[in-house]
Amino acid sequence: MTRHDFSFDAAEELLTTKQAAAFLKVSPKTLERMRVEGGGPVFVKVGRLVRYRRSDLLAFIDSNVFGSTSEHAGKGGPIHVA
Repeated sequence: MTRHDFSFDAAEELLTTKQAAAFLKVSPKTLERMRVEGGGPVFVKVGRLVRYRRSDLLAFIDSNVFGSTSEHAGKGGPIHVA
């Protein structure tokens, strides 16, 4: 058995939908709906499995920072949160 050498970067860790939802403080169903309807964080497909990179979740948060509710309305509509 060989051992693979790689440097682990926590930002690239793959999270399950449940873990990613907990990280974003939303329900897994909300995250699943965002994935289907669009507007949520990008995700990775590993075969049939859906995973989220921590770095993509942080980028999603950064791209959704607003100074007022009227700023968000101009960016593309209402937020859908369960």
